[in-house]
Amino acid sequence: MAFIEVSGISKKYGKNQILQNAGFYAEQGECIGIVGANGCGKSTLLGIISGSHKADSGMIQYAGQDPLKKRSVFSQMIGYVPQENPLMDNLSVYDNLRFWYCDSARNLKDDLTNGVPAILGVSQYLDKNVAKLSGGMKKRLSIACALAKNPPILIMDEPGASLDIVCKQDIKNYLRWYNQNGGTVIITSHEETELELCNRMYLLSKGGLQELQGKPLGDELMQVIQRAQAIIS
Repeated sequence: MAFIEVSGISKKYGKNQILQNAGFYAEQGECIGIVGANGCGKSTLLGIISGSHKADSGMIQYAGQDPLKKRSVFSQMIGYVPQENPLMDNLSVYDNLRFWYCDSARNLKDDLTNGVPAILGVSQYLDKNVAKLSGGMKKRLSIACALAKNPPILIMDEPGASLDIVCKQDIKNYLRWYNQNGGTVIITSHEETELELCNRMYLLSKGGLQELQGKPLGDELMQVIQRAQAIIS
């Protein structure tokens, strides 16, 4: 049994079938990329496997545990960074961290020196109000908050979108470190530099997932996505 097993995920909004029998697997320490055209259902899929949305049907297994039967498995196993800002803008960086760390076994004070907040540079602006942060700073903080409980799986929806080159590289470096230390990453992305991290990639098209052979990037990946769109239309 793989570390992550997802199968038969279906989701319908009104008459629109967004996902239909979508499935994939991941081994511990892998980085898995989910690619596809805008609007194909990537964010919906990530929301479902992170526990933020409910599927109409399907099965999820994390390290042999079923989070659909025991919802606490989601919070124990998953760190989720959505596209939209998950932070509390009216609070400081430090207060956001305190909120996410409140039921964590990790020590926030120690992590501000040696943990993820320190690695991502979040410790340098603890007193700032989140509403006044740049997009890159918010993304760094979102990742630090998502990993407050030290989850073995990190799910990220377009992590590098609209960020500067330095921030993108810092996040990429951290994801590489996270993988090397046994963490499993699932990302959706259009960024070639992020997709380079992936051990394997899946194309989401017509509601289902197809594993791509040879990990295509650049023009080759664009052609794969364009062919999938042509088939649909």
